[in-house]
Amino acid sequence: MDKIVVLDFGSQYSHLICRRIREFSVYAELVPFDISNDKLKQMNPKGIIFSGGPSSVYNKDSPRPDSKVFEMNLPLLGICYGHQLIVDNFGGRVKRSNKEYGHSTLTIDNSDSLLGGVGDSLRAWMSHGDEAEKIPDNFKVIGHTERSHAAAIANESESIYGIQFHPEVVHTENGIRILKNFVLDICKAKQEWTMEGFIEKTVNDISKIDGNVLCGVSGGIDSTVAALLIHKAIGNRLKCVFVDNGLLRLNEEHEIEKMFKDNFAVNFTPINAKERFVDGLKGIIDPEKKRKIVGEEFVRIFTEFAEKNGPFKWLAQGTLYPDVIESGVSKGPAAVIKTHHNVGGLPDWLKLEVLEPLRELYKDEVRKVAAILGVPKRLLMRHPFPGPGLAVRIIGEVTENKLHISKLASKIVEEELELAGWYDKVWQAYAAVGDDKAVGVVGDERKYGNIVIVRVVESIDAMTADWTRLPHEILAKISNRITNEIDEVTWVSYVISSKPPATIEPQ
Repeated sequence: MDKIVVLDFGSQYSHLICRRIREFSVYAELVPFDISNDKLKQMNPKGIIFSGGPSSVYNKDSPRPDSKVFEMNLPLLGICYGHQLIVDNFGGRVKRSNKEYGHSTLTIDNSDSLLGGVGDSLRAWMSHGDEAEKIPDNFKVIGHTERSHAAAIANESESIYGIQFHPEVVHTENGIRILKNFVLDICKAKQEWTMEGFIEKTVNDISKIDGNVLCGVSGGIDSTVAALLIHKAIGNRLKCVFVDNGLLRLNEEHEIEKMFKDNFAVNFTPINAKERFVDGLKGIIDPEKKRKIVGEEFVRIFTEFAEKNGPFKWLAQGTLYPDVIESGVSKGPAAVIKTHHNVGGLPDWLKLEVLEPLRELYKDEVRKVAAILGVPKRLLMRHPFPGPGLAVRIIGEVTENKLHISKLASKIVEEELELAGWYDKVWQAYAAVGDDKAVGVVGDERKYGNIVIVRVVESIDAMTADWTRLPHEILAKISNRITNEIDEVTWVSYVISSKPPATIEPQ
């Protein structure tokens, strides 16, 4: 299968390059910027992309690829910092410039290849403080902005290109077309990446493993699809365990058990462990500690189950590509955003080997796999729920009162969105609660109660997200119901921060 390799130089947009390329059925993979030339050759890519990054090429400690990468005679595209690397490597000069963030108008000077079909100009998303002062010999300028005279350059004979802007973000007009031009027309990559092909290959690979598999299922789409793929491969050698950690949505434990028993022919065992998790979180405020505690408690329970019902060789999880990237486990120098309990939270004492069949997929790809496997639509379109559950939607210490408020308020949010026809339009919707309180008036009496934080976002893959512009009448109904139906609440706020700079979950 043809693939494009993206070298990660630390941009939070790096993953989006892969994501956009996969949208037109070409496999793309993110690797560390310092991958050896030998390993890169083994991957046999059709082309290479350098991502953006926070560094400056003229700094002594700036990240640089293996020098032999430039000698592989493969099409090469540099984006932002990657563009500057190309300029610097081939004898050009990069200098510090006035910072350019946000939209700029890119004027097209040559539309023969990379910028073909995008028109005479486009709105391009800029995010840089350096620019190409002098381009290398044998390169030509193919696009410029008011501030960047060499915002797009090309060496057509060698198929080497550099662009100062970010085609991978939705803010760039015709960004997908530019990536298609590079991947399909310049690299000649075949569109062979399909979810049907993924299922076939994954099932075949899993069928070759030895030993029994224990799969922790949460009722969410990720762990469910992982379980179905493994069951398709090894049948009764798989056992699924659902752990009720007390941190679930209202009445979710009963819904999950019914869903599995009614729809899937897998071996399913529920375990009630509410007290263990809630007790373990007492007094814990730090978000990362909460994630670690939840992750380790899951593994303890799985380990105990394995010892009693084994032998098991594998622990299966629904880990996704964004989980891996955000946890800093994978790839380049991008900062760790948060530890995911199913990635970075696994303890050293885990005796089972980890099986993660969805590790290279994005969320929307998982949903495509789920549809092929016949997962019911209700589960297919269900909003994502964090592995640590309400522990990361409760700011500060997890208490019974906060759990009570968060469960009831989140249920109200979901119900009102469903009634208004908005539930399937958004990516995620919930209510969070912390320690902050505010004065309210109930009847003629002053009341000092909790503040509930409502969060509703739109996204494709959870790596970026924007807050949803809900109609005011829906927000009003949500607020009225929460303050009327939950005695402890006096105020309701609505989060209007996007990701980045915020994250989807508060903790």
